[in-house]
Amino acid sequence: MATYTPVLPIAASTVTRVLASFTGVLVKRANGIARALRHRREAMALSGLDSYMLKDIGITRSDLNDAFSSPLWEDPTALLRERAMERRVNRPTLFVAVTLQPEVEPGFNRPRLNRPSRQAI
Repeated sequence: MATYTPVLPIAASTVTRVLASFTGVLVKRANGIARALRHRREAMALSGLDSYMLKDIGITRSDLNDAFSSPLWEDPTALLRERAMERRVNRPTLFVAVTLQPEVEPGFNRPRLNRPSRQAI
């Protein structure tokens, strides 16, 4: 007894899945390039700011030059974000909170000062 296996529908579904996968990859790449170009256009607005305003953001003019020297399909805002975060993490703190604990006599325990306050009803 011979069994008949249809080959054409199986092959057609495989070709359809390959084409759908390939189309998905192309659409994802096109969206990435469009997003990078949109971010590049938005980052161009930063080039109109003066150096004091750029310093408030956490970037410098040389960071902008480095970001715009990358290829067109790369996102320049990723580099700007990395540089700003790096400066924010590494900057010195202006105010240091110092807690002075007075000398305590042995046998006497002062109540904690950082406990939650009681609420009156």
